[in-house]
Amino acid sequence: MLFNYKALENSGKETSGTIDAVSMDVAVTALQRRGLVVANIEPANKEPWYSRIHFGSGISNKDVVILSRQMATLFEAQVSALKIFTLLSAEVENIPLRKSLVQIADDIQGGSPISKALAKHPAIFSDFYVNMVKSGEETGKLNDTFNHLADYLDRNYEVVSKAKNALIYPAFVITVFVAVMVLMFTVIIPKISLIILDSGQPIPFYTQIVFSVSNFFVNYSIALLVALIVLAFFVVRYTQTREGRSALARFKLSVPYVGDLYKKLYLSIIADNMSTMVLSGIPMLNALQVTADVVGNEVYKELLEESILAVKGGSPLSQSLSQYEEIPSMLVQMMRVGEESGELGSILGTMAHFYQREVVNAVDTLVSLIEPIMIVLLGLGVGTLLASVLIPIYDIANSAAV
Repeated sequence: MLFNYKALENSGKETSGTIDAVSMDVAVTALQRRGLVVANIEPANKEPWYSRIHFGSGISNKDVVILSRQMATLFEAQVSALKIFTLLSAEVENIPLRKSLVQIADDIQGGSPISKALAKHPAIFSDFYVNMVKSGEETGKLNDTFNHLADYLDRNYEVVSKAKNALIYPAFVITVFVAVMVLMFTVIIPKISLIILDSGQPIPFYTQIVFSVSNFFVNYSIALLVALIVLAFFVVRYTQTREGRSALARFKLSVPYVGDLYKKLYLSIIADNMSTMVLSGIPMLNALQVTADVVGNEVYKELLEESILAVKGGSPLSQSLSQYEEIPSMLVQMMRVGEESGELGSILGTMAHFYQREVVNAVDTLVSLIEPIMIVLLGLGVGTLLASVLIPIYDIANSAAV
C-alpha cells in the first residue's frame, strides 16, 4: 500500500515522497529509521467516503473460502506468513477484509502467531477457524489446515443456505398474503359493507364476521400496530437472554417436520466440526467447547457444554451424549464404535456427510410440498373472503331484478 509523506531531514530541510508499506504505522516507523521527522502522511489512493459504510462485517462466506484456498496454496509454496498476508491484503477487493488482513500482517510482523492475529477479528474468523489454525501451527501443516477449512466452509455454507432458502419462499408468500388481507379489510371491505348495509337485505352470519373484523382493523389499526411493535420489541429483548434463546431453540425443534429438518442440520454441524477438529489433532475438550460455540442452537449448545463436564470426569463422549434425546441413538452408537476403534474423527466425518444428505433431501421434499399447500391455503382464504362479500351482493342484484 502506497503512502504520500512530508517530512523534515536532520538538517531541517523539507522532503516529500511515497513509501510502500502494509500499514501507516509501518510506513512511519520506516521513515523514522531513515532519520526523518514525519510531518504528514496519508494513503496515496484515498478511499471514497461511501467505502467506509458497511452493513454487518461486509465479508461473505465465499470471501473467507477463497482466502483460505489462497493461503493454503501460498503456504504450500513455502511463502512466509508475513509475505502471504501482505500479498493478500494488496490483492483483496473487499475493503473490510483488506483492512483486517493489513492488521493481521502488522500483528505477525510484531511477532504474534497467526492464530492469535486471526482471533482479533472474530467477525471474520470464528473460534473454530482460529483453533484449526492453531493446530496447524503446532503440527506444521498450515497448507492442509487451510484446505480443510475451505472444504468445511463450503460444505457448511451449502447445507445452511439450502435450509434457509427453503423457508424464504413460504415466508414471502405469507407476508404478501397478510399485506393483501389487511388492505382488503381496511380499504375495500368498508366500502362494500356500506352498499350491503344500505340495501336493507339480511346479512349472512359469515359476512357479519368479515364486517366485524374489518371494523376492528379500521377502528383499532393504530393501536394494533403499536401493540405489535411493543410485542416485537419485548420478544427481541427476550430472545437476547439465555432463557429466551433456549425457548426459541426448543420451539424451532418442536415444529412438525421443520423441527426435524433443524435437528438434522445441527447434527451435521456438530459431526462436521468434531470430525474436522479431531482429525486435526485438537483435544476433545477444546473441540467440544468450540463446537458448542458455533452450533447455532441453544439446546445443543447446552447439552454439549454439559457433556464437557462428563468427559472431564472420565466418561467417553458417546456415553455422555447418550442421555440426551436430541442426539439420535445411531449417532451415539457410531461414536462408540469410533472410540473403540480409534477412528472417531473418520466416523464423525461419515456421519456428517450422512446428515448433510438428509438435510438436502428434507429440504427438497419440503420445497416440493410447500407450493401446493400454500396454493390451497391461500385459495381457501381468498375464496372465503370473496364469497362472504359477493353472495350478499348477488342477493341484492336478484332482489332489484324482481
